[in-house]
Amino acid sequence: MPKKFIQRFLPDHQKIKQNKAVNMFGDLLHDANLWHLNRRSARGAFAIGLFNAFIPVPFQMWLSAFGAIIFKVNLPLSVALVWVSNPLTMPPLFYGCYLLGEWVLGGEKQPFKFQLSWDWLVTSLSTIGPAFITGCLIAASVAAIIGFFGIDLMWRYSVKKSWQQRKQLRINRELDK
Repeated sequence: MPKKFIQRFLPDHQKIKQNKAVNMFGDLLHDANLWHLNRRSARGAFAIGLFNAFIPVPFQMWLSAFGAIIFKVNLPLSVALVWVSNPLTMPPLFYGCYLLGEWVLGGEKQPFKFQLSWDWLVTSLSTIGPAFITGCLIAASVAAIIGFFGIDLMWRYSVKKSWQQRKQLRINRELDK
């Protein structure tokens, strides 16, 4: 079930290979492991994609593609999962990361007004930067771990359920004879 469900949402790998943004990786994209979808590649892609979704940089998709190439996991899935943080979800996600960082570091709360710009990120590093970055790294790590083990458990459950259904089908066929 997870494999068929995930494959419905993934773009064609030929289209991805033709994308100018991904072409910078050149011949590295010819590795077949980057395009196969199995339990190992899916759980690694979930971990990489969800980790990079919480990293506040404008080139998250390239980071995910680079991570997928290094760890030889499903590239389209790892790049697609970065979109957990999109222009609609970034303000609440990053505000939550800031609050988490403040809680962990125990510092004074600074005014936090998120803007989707590089200038905001650079100027805010001196005031809210330590708490924000700490919160982002903690949230990224937790999301990656939950994604890794969550998809692994879902995949195992799906395979086990499929085997049980096939076994029951064989039993029913034997009883019908």
